[in-house]
Amino acid sequence: MSDIIQLLPDSVANQIAAGEVVQRPASAVKELIENAIDAGADKIKLIVKDAGKSLIQVIDNGCGMSITDARLCFERHATSKIRQAEDLFAIRTMGFRGEALASIAAIAQVELKSRRVEDELGTIIQIEGSKVISQQPEALPAGTSISVKNLFYNIPARRNFLKSNSVEMRHIIDEFQRIALAHPKIFFSLHSDGNELFHLPSETLKQRIVHLFGNNYNQRLVPVEEDTTIITVNGFIGKPEFAKKTRGEQFFFVNKRFVKDPYLHHALMNAYEDILPADTYPLYVLFIEIDPSKIDINVHPTKTEIKYEDDKAMYAILRSTVKRSLGRYNITPTLDFNQETSFTNLITNKPLEEIQVPTISFNPNFNPFEDTKSSSSSSSRASNYAAGLEKKIGIPQNWDSLYQITQRDTAEQLSLHQDEQPSLDRPSTEREVSSSTSQDGVKQFYQLHNRFIVSQIHSGFMLIDQQAAHERILFEHYMEQLENNQGSSQQSLFPQTVELSPADFALMEDILPEIQTLGFQVRPFGKTTFIVDGIPADLGQGINETKILEQLLEDFKNNKDELQLNKRENLARSLAKNAAIKPGTALNNQEMSELIDKLFATQSPSISIHGKPIVVTITLQELLERFNKN
Repeated sequence: MSDIIQLLPDSVANQIAAGEVVQRPASAVKELIENAIDAGADKIKLIVKDAGKSLIQVIDNGCGMSITDARLCFERHATSKIRQAEDLFAIRTMGFRGEALASIAAIAQVELKSRRVEDELGTIIQIEGSKVISQQPEALPAGTSISVKNLFYNIPARRNFLKSNSVEMRHIIDEFQRIALAHPKIFFSLHSDGNELFHLPSETLKQRIVHLFGNNYNQRLVPVEEDTTIITVNGFIGKPEFAKKTRGEQFFFVNKRFVKDPYLHHALMNAYEDILPADTYPLYVLFIEIDPSKIDINVHPTKTEIKYEDDKAMYAILRSTVKRSLGRYNITPTLDFNQETSFTNLITNKPLEEIQVPTISFNPNFNPFEDTKSSSSSSSRASNYAAGLEKKIGIPQNWDSLYQITQRDTAEQLSLHQDEQPSLDRPSTEREVSSSTSQDGVKQFYQLHNRFIVSQIHSGFMLIDQQAAHERILFEHYMEQLENNQGSSQQSLFPQTVELSPADFALMEDILPEIQTLGFQVRPFGKTTFIVDGIPADLGQGINETKILEQLLEDFKNNKDELQLNKRENLARSLAKNAAIKPGTALNNQEMSELIDKLFATQSPSISIHGKPIVVTITLQELLERFNKN
């Protein structure tokens, strides 16, 4: 029997490795920009076309590469970051595995242009599927420019699994934002299909956050700073009132490397305990500096996971640091005895000659037990004052009669009080039993805690969750509008502007046709701004256009990540959730009747849009069993 084990060709091995390193165009963007940062560049330009499917180009003014290095960088495990295994525990650079360029070159058409400052000529290399097509010298500016064209061109299955351009572009923007936040002193720009989405000059961290997420974030940030012997923590956290229902604005950087760490996230959320609304996530951009020898970043090829030598100490330090910042800036109540003013500071010592004896004037003839009616002067003054007061505020002349207790009122109150007392001697037939139908034949409904509707039925009674019922009604209504393209709109008196982050702006552009079908009159205005000229007519009065659109986008992203809904169903669900009546809303009998009629006219009246029951039926038999009556 012949041998069956053989070595794979380098091209096949690189394609296999690319499956972990390059999962989508955003992965290639991350690797290329990190290489530019490691090269010492202070200006980096990113250009993408078709959300990175056709072109990803990164241009930097870093140190550049020699002719030999330019050719060798595409080999597997070729790197300038480490020399031996011990170097893994002293890493300060972004990359070190030497797999990124080899993996990208195995699944794309790559062109590299690079020149060192001290060289007169640079070099151009073209590679397709790990094969070098050409290499030649050429006059180039100092730095490196690498172009990745037709990603996954030789792996059709992987290319077919890519999402739409809007989805892939959002992933690219996410990676771009993470790197730009970690290096605010570096100039970054992002161009997509000829449009400049970001232009970020060298600036402070707070300015970088505002440029990335919008000017309204300037008032939402709380600074964090702590220096210990174990770690150093600095950055910004968001005020709890601006927390969102979806994740996406949470950033941890360990030695300027973005990491995803649920353990540290739990520590921060613990610091927000009791001041954060339920099911919301605050903004935070926190940088942790730690000795590289105390961490291990060689866990996954994406390098977003880290193992710590003393994770419990990091948890405690991070929690106390965030809690201290929230208290210092009056986000949470705190007691700082160093800043408390003592009572002794309120006493001013003066010389005896400057102290003045207070003078007190009083009426020696005043008698508190004297009858005011005996004094004509005082009574006249009182009557004149009362008359002036009545004339001024319109007090009726017979106001005192309103507070007189008549014999008839006393009897009615006594009778009512006796009716409220439970009596075991009276038979039940003497009590009044509330009926579900009034005297005019209109069916009566009752509201429980302004949250549930109680309706009597023949076999018992029903409890209806009014918010879930309204969400079901609106959901099917909006789905019908999206299917028939028949959404009605109400023109706003004054158009409103909505400023979004670039990622949310791209998402809004993607769902804009469906948004307009539902009745929103929205049009783009600039790079990250939309103008709202009208809203759906059935949303009612007093709706904040900006708030409803921001909440709509948040719920849309949340449903997309958790439920994997299609675009129309996701949009209808999100709008129904925000437009439905909220718990605590009082409804009259007619409104409750209309709500129930519309609910049972839907296709699924018993199941909410979240898959939970809307109606709970309690039978008389269940009630009798509760009272131990058979």
